[in-house]
Amino acid sequence: MYNKAIINIKPLGFMWETRDPFLFCVHHKDDYPRANDQFGPAASLAGRNLGQDFTIKDGWRMYHGETIPGFPAHPHRGFETVTVVLEGFVDHSDSHGAAGRYGFGDVQWMTAGSGLQHSEMFPLLNKEMGNPLELFQIWINLPAKNKFVPPHFKMLWNEDIPKVIQKDNQGKATEVTLIAGKLDQYTAPSPAPDSYAARSENEVAIWLIKMEPGAKWTLPAAEPEVERTLYFYLGDQIDIAGIEVSNYQSAELLGDMDIIIGAGKLECRMLLLQAKPIAEPVAQYGPFVMNTQEEIHKAFSDFRRTQFGGWPWPRYDNVHGRNAGRFAKYADGKEEKP
Repeated sequence: MYNKAIINIKPLGFMWETRDPFLFCVHHKDDYPRANDQFGPAASLAGRNLGQDFTIKDGWRMYHGETIPGFPAHPHRGFETVTVVLEGFVDHSDSHGAAGRYGFGDVQWMTAGSGLQHSEMFPLLNKEMGNPLELFQIWINLPAKNKFVPPHFKMLWNEDIPKVIQKDNQGKATEVTLIAGKLDQYTAPSPAPDSYAARSENEVAIWLIKMEPGAKWTLPAAEPEVERTLYFYLGDQIDIAGIEVSNYQSAELLGDMDIIIGAGKLECRMLLLQAKPIAEPVAQYGPFVMNTQEEIHKAFSDFRRTQFGGWPWPRYDNVHGRNAGRFAKYADGKEEKP
């Protein structure tokens, strides 16, 4: 124990450590160059481990992409993904025929449930200048009773996500973007219908916190069972209940306390993940998260047999037209734009 509010402080790696029900969190930040005609970087790919390019070279990575950066078709079962795009675009395609392009503050909430394939590609659209990308992807477990719900995704468009501004006694502002949960009289948009976050008693909160230099802000108390972690990813330092925390570190906090946070000399940005734990056994192998190893074996068997609906797209790294704009097309044929 560092003090009464902080349980632990840890440095952040590529994949950020999380606590139940969160499975992991990744912060992608890539300064892609201008685009070529194939939606990829107009730059040499020599020296990259294409298909497994997770090492930053020249400020960016290709991940599992070989022409376009991103993650070509891959399966999921038994959990949900929350993709928060701060800058740049993500193109979604899945095995149920659904598709979308989202970015610049948009969030996709996808409950994999019984299983689907999807691709998440990062199309580079600007051929005249750079294409910076910044996003978080957060995995949330599902309780056993919801492991086989029908797959579903929902778009939380930037225009619909509350941004709560609170000022301290010196007039310095803290802005809290509510992706899940509530703050004061503000409530985040509803997640996917079978999400663990869909039940308010689970107290799931996903907040982006931006503090002006020198600002002070109070993180309000939750229920005693709630586990919360604060990820400090941009700035010089913050003060949490009297303890200095350096940049790119996380702090595990007690849930049932008001906690005063102070920003350093620079603007500080944080991500808060908070929820009551599911408290069930977790068996995970790659893209499948179940309760037992037997269920993991069945997930592999089911995928080999059904391909979770197959792949209806012309490419495994499918992207949409250069001028497609932000949109969502759902499996039932419904189309939506912000």
